Amino acid sequence: MRTIDWVDGAVELIDQTVLPDQLTVLRITTVADLIAAIQSLAVRGAPALGVAGAFGVAVAAREFAGDPDGLARAVRAVEVARPTAVNLARGVRRAAARLDDGFEAVLAEACAVRDEEIAASEAMAMRGADLLTELCGERPRVLTHCNTGGLATVVGGTALAVVFELHRRGALAGVIASETRPLLQGARLTGWELARAGIDFRVAVDSAGPFLLARGEADAVILGADRICANGDVVNKVGSYSHALGAQRAGVPFLVVAPESTVDPDTPDGAAVEIEDRGAAEVTPYSAAVNPAFDITPHDLVTAIITDRRIVRLDRGEKL
Repeated sequence: MRTIDWVDGAVELIDQTVLPDQLTVLRITTVADLIAAIQSLAVRGAPALGVAGAFGVAVAAREFAGDPDGLARAVRAVEVARPTAVNLARGVRRAAARLDDGFEAVLAEACAVRDEEIAASEAMAMRGADLLTELCGERPRVLTHCNTGGLATVVGGTALAVVFELHRRGALAGVIASETRPLLQGARLTGWELARAGIDFRVAVDSAGPFLLARGEADAVILGADRICANGDVVNKVGSYSHALGAQRAGVPFLVVAPESTVDPDTPDGAAVEIEDRGAAEVTPYSAAVNPAFDITPHDLVTAIITDRRIVRLDRGEKL
């Protein structure tokens, strides 16, 4: 099933905040409700956010027909609903470029964004599985972080699509999924997707990742990205940087799987990216807290970036 789609005049999306206990589909017909879904993480994952942004312009075009000022404000509100993942703003701008051509043109562009992400997942799965077996042997054991499956895209996924493809080939020896604090996207969402696919896995507390790598319990780290900067710095769910350090120390590949839509040549490096802070309430009601949603993995810790179009071996000095 698709994580997000346009169905009978509305956006329909799986509410990721209630998984794995409930499989609930939200039907969204207003910009306010779409922004709420984005900010509450009912829909999340860079490619899925790009699709949500594009569909959001279609929702706005219908809701604010005949009100150009209201339409402009609504489109801008969707674009900035979350600041870190480049796909959201990119999807909005792409669909908004068709506003002068009318609602049907906007919707067609949004559907094209959706279809391209579906195709990208298939391509990344093949490229990533081939590279993993090349680097790690015929049956690698992988450690992954956050959620990078169909829930983060439309179907398939990014890094988790590679895991699914290895499983289909009979070439997967094991999966460790970090729980991913503070909202447990790994334990709740990745665990749900792996279980549905019939893949055996273990959930590990986030801080255990580098130790498990040091103990030889995984042959590679494979994860996604919310933005890949021009120099190869990778912005991803907080905790990714520590896994990269652990992988370097253990001498295992650190692989980033993301579509070309997540590569941002206009952002020179990680220092130029606004890192979203989710606030203390998600962590603790008892004290002040620091709660960055993402961190930045320097490009020199990344073995390779795998997109739907290419493999860039940063460990060999290749450039994006």
